[in-house]
Amino acid sequence: MKTGKKSTAAGRLKAHLLIVEARFYGALCDELARGAIAAIEAAGATWERLAVPGALEIPGAIAMAAASKRHDGYVALGCVLRGETSHYDIVANESARGLMDLTLRGLAIGNGILTCDSREQALARASVTGRDKGGDAARAATFAALHSGAGMPASPVTPEPAEALAPLVLVVDDSLTVRRVTQRLLA
Repeated sequence: MKTGKKSTAAGRLKAHLLIVEARFYGALCDELARGAIAAIEAAGATWERLAVPGALEIPGAIAMAAASKRHDGYVALGCVLRGETSHYDIVANESARGLMDLTLRGLAIGNGILTCDSREQALARASVTGRDKGGDAARAATFAALHSGAGMPASPVTPEPAEALAPLVLVVDDSLTVRRVTQRLLA
């Protein structure tokens, strides 16, 4: 597991994120990771990087890593390219479902698993000079970590078990006031 250490300035996000990347398409993943790392460091957070063989292994790796309570959030990176069989649909749907299941249990996850028809589409989305979907996933994970209570500035990070975290729900009432509401899923 590779680790990126970065000192954080006062008042910046003090979270530690795990980037879990499917290495099936290595060059695409490297570009996704480049964007993710830049976004994490720009937020003042630190990161570790873990490689798994394919997109289907990402949710399981995140679930196992969450048991260590060392990370405040997770960035899932990978690419699924459409082929000639239904395997694409299974991998795309099941990896997304697995990540959503973990998110609903309270984990802060940014989903950067690309699902594309071609390598050209994937490269346009992965490129940091293009759509920078790796950076988008990292920004989503840091946002979720911040709003879940983990990684709050000016205090040490004490991750809670996934069962104790509550998802963030924003509610707009009739006066158009946004309120933060949390719900316990596993009470």
